[in-house]
Amino acid sequence: MAAGRGEFFRSVCEGLERKPAQSGPGGRQPGGVRDTPGPGRGRSGPGKKQTGGNRRRRPPDAARSSGSGTDHSGPQPRTERKRAAFPKIQTSPDKENLIERLPSEILMKILSYLDASSLLSISYVSKLFHQVAEDDVVWHKIYTSEFGSQRWRPKSDDEVLKVEPVEDRSAGHWKKLYFRTVAGQEMSKWRTELRDVSPYTGLPRQTEWILRNLSVSWELTVCDHSGQEDTLEQSRAYFFKSSVIVRWNGYHEFHRISSVQLHGVRKETASSPAVRKPGWRSLILKVDVKTQPAQPARFIGRDRMIKLLLLPPGFLIGIWRGQGRVAFIMFSLHFHRLVEKSLLGSPVCLFVPSCSPYSEPVDLPPVDHSDPEFGLHGYTLHFVLHNTSTEIMSGHFRQLSCRTVEIRRGLMLLRVINRTNLSQHRSLSGNIKLPWKSESLEGSVENCCIITLTLLDEFQKPFWCVSSPVCITMARKTLSYDYSGKHFLMEHHSAEGKVEMKLVWLKEQEQFFLISLTVCIPLCKVNKHFSTEYRG
Repeated sequence: MAAGRGEFFRSVCEGLERKPAQSGPGGRQPGGVRDTPGPGRGRSGPGKKQTGGNRRRRPPDAARSSGSGTDHSGPQPRTERKRAAFPKIQTSPDKENLIERLPSEILMKILSYLDASSLLSISYVSKLFHQVAEDDVVWHKIYTSEFGSQRWRPKSDDEVLKVEPVEDRSAGHWKKLYFRTVAGQEMSKWRTELRDVSPYTGLPRQTEWILRNLSVSWELTVCDHSGQEDTLEQSRAYFFKSSVIVRWNGYHEFHRISSVQLHGVRKETASSPAVRKPGWRSLILKVDVKTQPAQPARFIGRDRMIKLLLLPPGFLIGIWRGQGRVAFIMFSLHFHRLVEKSLLGSPVCLFVPSCSPYSEPVDLPPVDHSDPEFGLHGYTLHFVLHNTSTEIMSGHFRQLSCRTVEIRRGLMLLRVINRTNLSQHRSLSGNIKLPWKSESLEGSVENCCIITLTLLDEFQKPFWCVSSPVCITMARKTLSYDYSGKHFLMEHHSAEGKVEMKLVWLKEQEQFFLISLTVCIPLCKVNKHFSTEYRG
């Protein structure tokens, strides 16, 4: 019985690999027997001849043993007999893929049993899989199997995502609705944690905890002039009370970079280390290197191995000296709305070409015209100078104000530390420097650091938040006659505001003193936020 099954499977396998008969020397028939016997083959015994029509076929085992140089006296092992009975099937490379021949209805039925993450992964296999994986029928089944008939609806303006209305049944509706529902449910889980605001920083206390708990990381998508894109995964993240510095390892030459995109990525925990699932990407920032506005890229510091290039609005690029290759890239992210920016910028950014960053909801304070000549008042500033390892200076300043008569060149000035008030001057701990690290080397650039600023309005709501690299430059003239040391300037400029710092290096104490700190707010920003009509 077993022999009969073996012959049956053998004949099936031979039929699968059978090709059209080919004529030629040494041609082999499907049965594995040569048409013309070679020397020493096809004889039944010594001295006996065979005619072409009465030749006896030897069993495969016997034919194999006669062609070898050794004599096998015993029977072959069972494994060898199985190999002979079931020859290896070789698929012809010109055969059409079986999956490609399946009807689209059957493919959709198969893919409908996958979850969303697996469906996104399989869409990269081929054009056919991508087309089938985008079908609304498949996404409708995934949506109904996971959420049933429930529909997530925003409770506030903070939860409104830029997607088409539910009533719209255009192409890709159920896929967008799925991501919209997932994003809404995830937001409701961590939104409660963000309500606990620190009175010291004016920011949610649990920002770092939420980002770590949701496994959020940040990726760079670097595009060169030929259109090729490379994705850099973060190498290290340095968390502070109100910001996080993210570092990525090196890339090619800087002059080849055409644009840079910063994405927040949430990756699901895989069941196996070998399994890599795609993460949910959210566009935070996109910078076109060649079409920079009024602030082009500029060098802000160097040491013996690298030069630091500042690419607005805050990319810090370390370039190997004498080579032009990128050693590392760093970017400092402020905690204000960072969770929303990292998760809700564009939930389907990989699959929608016109994705956009998360737009902060407009929350205007009540209009107050009781004292239009007074200007800004009741402001609070949380100010930190730091690098990737330590805080150089930290301060919390309350009751900042600016009268309308103090408006200069379209800017409202908040004098945080007055140069003439010696009691307000502050010392900086240690030297101002920025440690860096690449894949194989590390070092430190002097006179460079990170400024993190959080300005709260009179209602204790964030009004201007920034975290960006800054550097020290030598002052052209003496800034204060109360100190005999060398004078320096440290400035940050952007369309949202300006920060000016004046420092003195005390040689005896071997430390810097901050003798002046001024925050400048554009008048148009103030008028838009408070519905005022200040002029100056």
